[in-house]
Amino acid sequence: MSTPIMNLVLFAAGGALAAAIFWPGRGVIARGRRNRELDRRVQLEDALKHLHNHEARGQTCTLASVGGALEISSARAVALVTRMQNAGLARLADGRILLTGEGTRYALEVIRAHRLWERYLADETGVDPLEWHARAERQEHELSREEADALERRLGNPRFDPHGDPIPTADGTVAGDESVSLAALESGGRAVVTHLEDEPPVVFSQLVASGIYLGMEVRIVARSEQRIVLEADGRTIVLAPLLAENVSVRRLEDVGHEPGASEATTLASLRLGESATVTRVSAACRGIERRRLMDLGIVAGTQVAFERRGLTGGLSAYRVRGTLIALREEQAQMIAVTRVASDAGPAEAGGGMR
Repeated sequence: MSTPIMNLVLFAAGGALAAAIFWPGRGVIARGRRNRELDRRVQLEDALKHLHNHEARGQTCTLASVGGALEISSARAVALVTRMQNAGLARLADGRILLTGEGTRYALEVIRAHRLWERYLADETGVDPLEWHARAERQEHELSREEADALERRLGNPRFDPHGDPIPTADGTVAGDESVSLAALESGGRAVVTHLEDEPPVVFSQLVASGIYLGMEVRIVARSEQRIVLEADGRTIVLAPLLAENVSVRRLEDVGHEPGASEATTLASLRLGESATVTRVSAACRGIERRRLMDLGIVAGTQVAFERRGLTGGLSAYRVRGTLIALREEQAQMIAVTRVASDAGPAEAGGGMR
């Protein structure tokens, strides 16, 4: 049996439900419409990037390639390309799909947002390098042109993303590339790494695990059909030719090692009691970790002494500017130094951190 109070409660509940569904701009229907519009825009922008990447590599882009890249059916690919044509972003020529001038401009805006966000993740956060690309894939659709401009200024107008890809400028200019594949470098050749391909992710993860980074100077020690042996940062790195194909380098003049010159190496290779002078911190060390090392005094010109090895082998103690600091081995491997002494005594050989 209904009562006035129950009727009032039911009326209020019905009104609240109707508001939640139909409220302009905030209701379920409005949010659903915005989500569908966002999905359509994301799909369009992903297609534009796909076309631009194919054209940049001199590859042919077709309906099949669009459908495969975006993981959509042939019917949806046709509808998408038709929408791009109607918007003046793409055109058909002899079965190929080509970007128009406006389509290229739009694609470069999306690519610029993506690469700026990767740069931000690398320089300003502690996000794992294996996550940069996936996070930027989402953020590229949310950054407005004004927000991308502000981010670019904050980062100091970088020219390249952390993988070495050029970041398009606000007017659509893209830097040229004179790099060659690491796999094409001859034995004895020296080069500096300028680009690491970040797709597919499994290849990029193997390059990261091997310790390859932008700016690394490498020398080909030996090569065969099965492997390429590199020397870099005092380490030996072995890559399969398939992995080396995904590393771009710029050749350096072959400079011999001068007799009697101090040995350049990394902090991790010092022996107990040895001292060295920091020459640089690897470009692979970024964001929070790089700032921490700088706060500890690890900058070019600083003298460091290796004093104690951790009992577990995970941490080692170094004296920097009168202070004892602890570093993990992977951190020490990113600090390039030049040996200035080698005085390890027998009493120190068994020393451990306390």
